[in-house]
Amino acid sequence: MRLHRLTVTAFGPFSGTEEIDFDALSDAGLFLINGPTGAGKTSVLDAIAFALFGQVPGARNAVRSLRSDHAAPELGPRVSLQATIRGRAFRITRSPAWDRPKKRGTGTTTEQASVIVEEHTGGAWTGLTTRLDEAGDLIGRLLGMNAAQFCQVAMLPQGEFAAFLRAGAEERRRVLERLFATEVFTRVEKWLADHRARTRRAAEELRAAAESTADRIAETAGTERPGALRVPPPRAAEPDTDTDAELATCELLVPWTTELAAQLTAAGDTALVLCEESAATLARVRAAAETGRALAERQRRHADALRRRAALDERAADRARLAVRLETAQRADRVLPLLSGAAGRAEAAEATRARALAARAATGELVPGAAPDDVLSKAERDRRDEAAALEQLRGDEEHRARLEQDRATEQATLERLDAEEAELARRVAELPGVVEELRAELEAVRIRGAARPGAVTAVEEAARRLDTARRRDTLTARLAEAESAHRAAVDTAQEARERLQELRQARLDGMAAVLAGELVDGQACRVCGSPSHPAPAVSPGTVPGDADEQRSEQAYTRAQALREETATRAGALRAELESAREQIGERPAEALATELTAAEAELDAIDAVAGGAVRLAADLQRGEAGLAQAREGREGVLHARARSRARIAELTLEADRLRVRLDEARGTDPTLQARIGRLTGEAALLQTAIQALSAAETAAEELVRARTSAEDAAAAEGFGSAAEAAQAALSAEARAELSGRVRAIDDEEAAVRELLADPALEAAAAVPAPDLPALEESLAAAEDLHTAMTGAYERSRRRSARMAELSAELSGQVAAWRPAAERQAVASRLAGLVTGQSAMNRLSMRLSAYVLAARLEQVVAAANERLGRMSAGRYTLVHTVDKAAGDRRGGSGGLGLRVIDGWTGRQRDPVTLSGGESFITSLSLALGLADVVTAEAGGTEIGTLFVDEGFGTLDEDTLDEVMDVLDGLRDGGRAVGIVSHVAELRTRIPAQLRVHKDRTGSRVAVTV
Repeated sequence: MRLHRLTVTAFGPFSGTEEIDFDALSDAGLFLINGPTGAGKTSVLDAIAFALFGQVPGARNAVRSLRSDHAAPELGPRVSLQATIRGRAFRITRSPAWDRPKKRGTGTTTEQASVIVEEHTGGAWTGLTTRLDEAGDLIGRLLGMNAAQFCQVAMLPQGEFAAFLRAGAEERRRVLERLFATEVFTRVEKWLADHRARTRRAAEELRAAAESTADRIAETAGTERPGALRVPPPRAAEPDTDTDAELATCELLVPWTTELAAQLTAAGDTALVLCEESAATLARVRAAAETGRALAERQRRHADALRRRAALDERAADRARLAVRLETAQRADRVLPLLSGAAGRAEAAEATRARALAARAATGELVPGAAPDDVLSKAERDRRDEAAALEQLRGDEEHRARLEQDRATEQATLERLDAEEAELARRVAELPGVVEELRAELEAVRIRGAARPGAVTAVEEAARRLDTARRRDTLTARLAEAESAHRAAVDTAQEARERLQELRQARLDGMAAVLAGELVDGQACRVCGSPSHPAPAVSPGTVPGDADEQRSEQAYTRAQALREETATRAGALRAELESAREQIGERPAEALATELTAAEAELDAIDAVAGGAVRLAADLQRGEAGLAQAREGREGVLHARARSRARIAELTLEADRLRVRLDEARGTDPTLQARIGRLTGEAALLQTAIQALSAAETAAEELVRARTSAEDAAAAEGFGSAAEAAQAALSAEARAELSGRVRAIDDEEAAVRELLADPALEAAAAVPAPDLPALEESLAAAEDLHTAMTGAYERSRRRSARMAELSAELSGQVAAWRPAAERQAVASRLAGLVTGQSAMNRLSMRLSAYVLAARLEQVVAAANERLGRMSAGRYTLVHTVDKAAGDRRGGSGGLGLRVIDGWTGRQRDPVTLSGGESFITSLSLALGLADVVTAEAGGTEIGTLFVDEGFGTLDEDTLDEVMDVLDGLRDGGRAVGIVSHVAELRTRIPAQLRVHKDRTGSRVAVTV
């Protein structure tokens, strides 16, 4: 990577726009970045790192804002860097997030960070991406390192490497881990340690489960477990050596469990025999008790029947009296309907009389005194006639009500018109401003839409590049196939040629045999002319003929033609592929597809804006039309409001005229309707009184007739009067009660006769009574014995079943524990090995430290190449695996550094070096680390290197040595920039980038 030009605007201490021509500085090979303290020398390096990675080195990256405090409020911070990376020219423009003033109103709003990455191809800058994540990924892949690695490699912090030289193993480990990304090995260590803990927990859980099961077996058998499993203390470094002993102890429990199960089975068999014997005894005693209880029951039933027969003989007179009472009640029942009818008539007559008196009393105020019926009738007619006359005026009242309703409606209309007028007045006042805003927004959108041709061109160019990339990928696959086919054709042609040569050789070899076959004794040979043929040639096999040779030659010709054809096809595809690569390079189609998507998205955004222009134009047109409509509508509302007020006055006048007329008609009543209702109600009261008086007279006559019919019926049934018949009557409940008593006496007599006639009861009464208490006592004793035997058998059976279940469980747990213990032992050995805590790890080094030690060896080897030249062969760095006295972290050994002094042949601690010696040693170490990190990150060549160091601490002789060393860094075309404010360096290094500061911000100037 080589830097060309850097432009910074409102960044760090630079308030304006500053440009730095690194090409001019790099031509000198060694250049100086100088200036007073705080001018912004390091900010130049910050700007380079920010342009590449979007962040600045070290603790400065934690600063919230990178914008210059001296810049104008509206000037946004921006950094633009032109650089060549892996032979490709890029221009990277970044802006950090910053708070800009609002375009409208007061205050600020946050402007988000942005980036533009462009590549110079075909004589012009071509945009690659504007996304922050894509830009970071692109630069990281091209450089082959992240931001921290780049700052460590391209911007050498020499003060840090002097500390790195003197640091302990733990500090070196942290630096190297950050540079070489060995987190994966640290995660392996953690995973193995966690795995060791998990396997230990699993083994302990299985052991505890087996021990718990053994305790339950002992509890089930009512005994104690023989011995206990030993629980060793956990050890992190070595595997469990007691695993086999613990498993043996656990497996001893299985025979013990089998023995307990056999004992419980024998006890269960004995309990079963005793249970069966007690069951037989219980059945025999229960049968004897049941027989005694049955005999005693029959004797009790016979004695009870004798007592019931004596009681029935005493109740015979009562039954006769009950029968006579039921017969008298039956005769009275035939008179009761007439008595009920007379009583009903009496109640109806009384009710009718009461209603007549009430109705007449209600009309007392209308017709005073005991007026005859004709007076009541006349008063009713007078009131109905007056109500009919008032009904003629109901139309005027309805008309007045309609007038009032119309006036209320018109009043509501007037209020609505007032509200409409107010709203239209507001719109007439507001719409002109809205129309002007729409007109301004439409103009801005039209300006944005003018960029569409450029966006269309960008989409077409992106689509062309994507098509070319896809054609390149297709041609790559087709070329591979064509080359494969060509190789196959070459092999086929070679084989055909070899077969043709073999066939021709076979013909030559067999030609003598063919001629020998044509020889005839006594005839001259066509070859030698001799008539004798003492030893004719014999064919070794079948000799090919001309046809065979022609076919082989034709096959060879076809194969050769196919070979030339495939070669031509492969050459054409290769040329086409090279043409595609010249146009597009090796950029993947996926990246180009992403660019096409971004270009299409930009075009869609512009089209969306164009669509918004149509909408805004329509909104503007609607706004202008709405303004005109609001003005016209307001004039119409004003005219309608005037008409509404005139209509309200007209309706009020007509309603007042009708109200005077109706007030005269209603008299003292509140309304005409109320007066009509009152008259109609009084007429109804009078009519009700007339009807009630007539009904009372009719009811009195019907009562006299009903009472006469009831007296006649009572005499016919043998009663002296109707009252006597009513007293003889019985209610349904009383009659049912008497009938039930008679029926119960009859049923009792029948049941007693049946019991006394039962032969079983007679036979039971003839024998002595059984001794029931003795029988019950024997039965209770037999039941207690059987219950005890059954309980013993059930407990024995459950214990045997539980024993079998727990034995199977224990066997499975013992079988599961062994592989878990073996896995735990393997995990413990591996974890101890990678963490440096195992005896097998002779160096006591962690895995991550071992990897870092290997990297440190490479760094030391690269550093010694320069340190030997810088120290005239006196000093050499040595990497040691010994743990330093201050290294407290376990397993962090292997990162020690020592210095061999060639003059004394002894090793020295780096802290014993002088200032200049420490400087050249740390510089060699920094350059060696840069070489290793560069190779580790992908071998990107750093063409521009910066050394940021406090040179003011060096004396004159040491400074001479350092300048010689730094001058040697230019070997290989590398440009080296030194950041310092030491005055002597300004006379030693002519190419300079000077940084000046004042109250308005810093400025830069390039001097070559």
